[in-house]
Amino acid sequence: MAANPVQVLSKYTELFGDTFRFYLGGIKEAIVTTNPAVIQHVLKTNADNYQKSEIQVKRMGHFLGKGLLTTHGEPWKTQRRLIQKGFDRKQLEALSAIMQDSLAESLRDFDRQVRVGPVDIYPQLMKMTFAMVARSLFGAKLKDEDIDVVSNTICTVQEFIVRQTLQPYLNPWFEVSGELRRHEEMRARADSVLMEYIKTRRHQAPGNDLLQTLMDARYSDGEGMSDELVLSESMQLLVAGHETSSNALSWLLYLLSSRPDCLERIREEFHSVLGDAPLSFGDVSRLPFTTQVILEALRLYPPFWMVDRMAVADDRVGDVDIPRGSTVIVFVYGAHHAPRYWESPESFDPERFAKANEKLQTPFTHLPFGGGPRGCIGGHYAMLQILMILSDLLRKYDFQLIPGQMIEARPMVILRPKHGIRMTFTQAIARDRHAIIQE
Repeated sequence: MAANPVQVLSKYTELFGDTFRFYLGGIKEAIVTTNPAVIQHVLKTNADNYQKSEIQVKRMGHFLGKGLLTTHGEPWKTQRRLIQKGFDRKQLEALSAIMQDSLAESLRDFDRQVRVGPVDIYPQLMKMTFAMVARSLFGAKLKDEDIDVVSNTICTVQEFIVRQTLQPYLNPWFEVSGELRRHEEMRARADSVLMEYIKTRRHQAPGNDLLQTLMDARYSDGEGMSDELVLSESMQLLVAGHETSSNALSWLLYLLSSRPDCLERIREEFHSVLGDAPLSFGDVSRLPFTTQVILEALRLYPPFWMVDRMAVADDRVGDVDIPRGSTVIVFVYGAHHAPRYWESPESFDPERFAKANEKLQTPFTHLPFGGGPRGCIGGHYAMLQILMILSDLLRKYDFQLIPGQMIEARPMVILRPKHGIRMTFTQAIARDRHAIIQE
């Protein structure tokens, strides 16, 4: 279970059906489900009865503070309402320029790397997406070295949180051995870096970034967020906003490396919609096939492979009893790969998400950004980010997967490539698009 919970839960789903009881870490009982009716009930229909579990409220809250990811009830509803403005259409259009500037800088470094030889695309894309989210939050003045400090802290702390969750019997040892303290000190260093930016910005002219949205937000009494709360929300947006996109892009390039037909259709779509122009938020709705491909990649490799909730009161959905205090694990990966809801679920088929096939989908079987009122607040930002990076990479480079690799998913907080994904990138050969279409 500690090595690969997806593998274990997939096996048990085959053995015991779409909903079963399981002892997480051998200690805490949980109800694991891939049943869309149960998922919809827990995440949407009766969402008020289900809070974030101890995993997020206690473990993640210990390192990330109280924010959207780690609170529930009225405090969460208030924060959600305040922060939502940062992800509306107008703000995403304003952020497009910041995102493109960040990407242009990242691609200069990427180009230097790929000229040397093959690269592991996962850390490269992590750097791109983290820099983009960090600058969307804090503006162009965020230094590269500060981005590195915060990024390394987030990755290391996430791994530690997963160990705390999947091996809870080790928690006493983590405390006495100093492991817990070491991770707390890392978090404190990252916090101090971001807090300096927040305090400085209080005395500067307003910007167009997400930090400005957080600082401008006002509660019903007219008061704004404290610096400490702005820090918590900023850190949580950084956590949620970069690794989802870098994972999606890593798996997407891996899948496309063996599908030249899809790759060419995407390139043609970018060419017809964008020409040589950079992508902005207004272009997103004009790229239907590329969006289908992204949604299919997110089905095969969902960034958040599970979502957990705790029942506040006794509940029942269908023939499933959910006692008060029970942890419900929505096994997203299992739902995405269920033969009952997806034909040939292990195959890569973007046509599943064509507009003509929308009615064939069962609700709550595709949850790349969660579902219900607590669905990902930054889902539209993530799609913009993925499309922006993909459009620049595919127009600039041809790429090939290095043969002989073991490509395997590693379920941490996010579903990462366990051994990386190594590829070669070369300058794209100029193509006569019209001639290709005629062929």
